[in-house]
Amino acid sequence: MSGPREQPLPPDVIGRNDAVEVLRAFVVDGGLSIAFTRAFEEPDMWGMLLVDIARHAARAFSRETDLSEQEALARIVDMFQAELARPSDLGETSSRTQ
Repeated sequence: MSGPREQPLPPDVIGRNDAVEVLRAFVVDGGLSIAFTRAFEEPDMWGMLLVDIARHAARAFSRETDLSEQEALARIVDMFQAELARPSDLGETSSRTQ
């Protein structure tokens, strides 16, 4: 029986006992299913994490599509702001915190 398609571990965390996984996200039936650990002492750090993820995603789109990194990041930020203002997934997402 096969399981979900998972991402490989980043090379810099392999063999590290001090590395802590803070977020897993899967697309299931067109929706998002996540598991996360609070991990940080202050919620501000989640803002930094989300921006870092957005920048990595924008770079990936610029490498793999006709969008520039700036265009991709602008679209990500626009959707982030729209979701903050009016969540489209209330009651539809699955999440688990540890």
